[in-house]
Amino acid sequence: MIHNWFKIFVYHLKQNKLFSFLNVLGLSIGIAGVIFAILYWNNENAYDQWNPEKENSYQVLNKIGMTGDIWASNSIPFGETCKATIPEIESICFLNNTWYDDAPVKYGNQKIIASKITVSDNGFFDVFPFPIIKGAKTNILKENNSVAISEEAAKLIFKNEDPIGKSINYANNNYIVKSVYRVIRPSSIEPNYVFGGIQREQDKNSWGNFNYGLLIKVKKGTDPASLLKKMQNIDYVNRTLKEAKSSGQTVAQYIKENGQTTVIIDQLKTSRLHGTKSSTGRNYPEGRGNLQLLYIMIGLSILILVLSLVNYINLATASAIKRAKEVGVRKIVGATKNQIVVQFIFETTIIVILAILFALAIVELSLPYYNTFLRKTLTMNGGEFYLQLIFIFGLVIVLAGIFPAVYISNFETLKVLKGNFSRSKSGIWIRNSMLIFQFGIAAFFIVGALIVNSQVSFMMNKDLGFSGSQIIRIPFNYQERLKKTEKYLASKQEILKIPGVEGITTFAGTFGNSTNSSSGFTHNGTFVQPRNVEMDFGFLEMMKIKIVQGRDLSPQFASDTIDNMLMNETLVKTLNLKNPINTIITSGWGNDKGENMKFKIVGVVKDFNITGLQDKIPPMVFINMKTIKWNNFNNIYVKVSPDNLAGTLAKLKSYMEKNINADYPFDYEFVDKGFAKTYQEQVKQKDLFFILNLVVIIIAIFGLFALASFSMERRLKEIAIRKTLGAETDILLKELSKQYVIFCLMGFVIGIVPAYILLQKWLENFAFRIGVSIVPFSIALVSLLVLTLLIVLTKAYQVTKIDILKYLKYE
Repeated sequence: MIHNWFKIFVYHLKQNKLFSFLNVLGLSIGIAGVIFAILYWNNENAYDQWNPEKENSYQVLNKIGMTGDIWASNSIPFGETCKATIPEIESICFLNNTWYDDAPVKYGNQKIIASKITVSDNGFFDVFPFPIIKGAKTNILKENNSVAISEEAAKLIFKNEDPIGKSINYANNNYIVKSVYRVIRPSSIEPNYVFGGIQREQDKNSWGNFNYGLLIKVKKGTDPASLLKKMQNIDYVNRTLKEAKSSGQTVAQYIKENGQTTVIIDQLKTSRLHGTKSSTGRNYPEGRGNLQLLYIMIGLSILILVLSLVNYINLATASAIKRAKEVGVRKIVGATKNQIVVQFIFETTIIVILAILFALAIVELSLPYYNTFLRKTLTMNGGEFYLQLIFIFGLVIVLAGIFPAVYISNFETLKVLKGNFSRSKSGIWIRNSMLIFQFGIAAFFIVGALIVNSQVSFMMNKDLGFSGSQIIRIPFNYQERLKKTEKYLASKQEILKIPGVEGITTFAGTFGNSTNSSSGFTHNGTFVQPRNVEMDFGFLEMMKIKIVQGRDLSPQFASDTIDNMLMNETLVKTLNLKNPINTIITSGWGNDKGENMKFKIVGVVKDFNITGLQDKIPPMVFINMKTIKWNNFNNIYVKVSPDNLAGTLAKLKSYMEKNINADYPFDYEFVDKGFAKTYQEQVKQKDLFFILNLVVIIIAIFGLFALASFSMERRLKEIAIRKTLGAETDILLKELSKQYVIFCLMGFVIGIVPAYILLQKWLENFAFRIGVSIVPFSIALVSLLVLTLLIVLTKAYQVTKIDILKYLKYE
């Protein structure tokens, strides 16, 4: 029986090569889209799932003051007090920061630029218990001169030597290799080197120095809400109460003016996708997952699969007319309804197998581009993936096979054998409804692609308030931190002598990532936490950042390195300063005596985007780098001439490697290109919509072409009669195409409602965004109508040229 079914399937496959191909291709594209989404979903949800402490480990963040800024950083005394007084906390782990460092590591005469360096303390392997394959199993980083290295790093540095007990040099300090561990991926942190050396002593009493990442490991079964309450109380008692008392205020007065730090804890198990986003947007070195992009990809891939299934069902039910007599004959000779259903499900199963094989081929060929798009290394393997593939196989068979099989098995035997079935309207309303649904999905994708593209274009072309054209950012890796400013000022004069260098400046931050510090203060009862811009003279001028009131800081005024400052427009508005020039501000910075310093405002800076366009422009203060004895700048900014750029860069490379730090290779980045990275996720989404839009339109064309073909073939006798009665070609074309125009309009109305709602929600992620106008909806409607008329009229024109006698001679 199965052999006969297979022979019948092959026969119909040969008889309908084009439509069979469209069926398989449409399904394979839909299944491929779901496979891509599943691979991405599996990877994002696999982070830290290997970790046995994932449910008991938390990252500690802080929402500071009333500004709403959330920092993935803490103070040393806060962490140590929590460990000492909260019995649920088993261990704590401080990190120098939550980012990696790439720096020279030396062993003997060998020097490499090591990547993924982390500086932590003895609690690191309590939270991330990577398997130890050599050396000490416990208390690995108890001494500050200890280091643990990964298998890969051990092979790179020591080749076949045993690394345990060997000494390596990092940041001009020697460290003894205590252990070698195996990195298990994916993980929120995947370091190649974990150096000891958290200098707790220097900050042990500094509750206000939020300089360290903090992770805690708690006892199994600990209630997170109870734990959080205890941690919040520690901050309240040791910071809020003490600072209110020292300022001579009641606690209520102090909180009203200064706000209160809110402690936040994120469980390691869920922090990548569902954790609280810090101000940097990157809580762990391996980054945050993009939950929105993940949902978009899952949602759109499901839509495309549904579109493919609808397309398949439409084609299957429409082509059923050609098999109506076959079903009637089989029923006459004794076939039951169930046997016919099983036969057609069997045929669907073969088509789905072919579609899945095609889909796997599409995914395999496209996976390198997909990995580049997501910056991943996804592969099609693992038991979970194969189980999901089997589930997709079963689901597609059920959704694609059951309805056509039941529909075909319900044909009335006598009607189809008498030849009257072709005039029956059975099933037509279902196919038309599905076609309208296809138009709706196509409208959704076209509108979505247009709006996403408009937002990304707006971001790429918006006036940022500064100009990074022909300005390069160069890391300034000078090792003697206390002499860093002095070295920069001396180097500045030498670099200006290099041909092609038109200017040089610096500030403590990077465009796209904000500044390196923030300090809060209160003025006239209003608390603010502005970003600190410690800058060299000429920074604003070189970056073409405008002064809207007063003047820029200048070396002509001695007080500009002592107690003068600038504010941006946002901060002036926040403090409600009507006449800001010459206003005296008591800052949050302390002098050598521990007293808060007073500054005079001498200028107001026009707002500019220092972070991405997703964020509002923060309040900012600008002071000269000599005013505060900090060395927070890590880069210099050099304006170069476009003429002989290669020669200028070569001379800069020679100077930096010879005079600043020979251990670091010369590196640079154009400022405008660096800022463009802030919206690379949105560029991804634009590209994703564009690709999926093409896929949807292709599938919709398949469905529309096939359905129009079947529909018009059913009306060949009607067309022949109309032509016999004198109907003109243009009248016939109008009659044949008008229902599809109506379906197109109905589908468009259905599709634009969810498109408008969801895209408005997407645009809310941006502080700077476009308004949704009628233009993209108009373009989508015109595009759909043109596409529909092009396909339908082409087929309609073809059928109007039929041989009349051929279709009337049997009547």
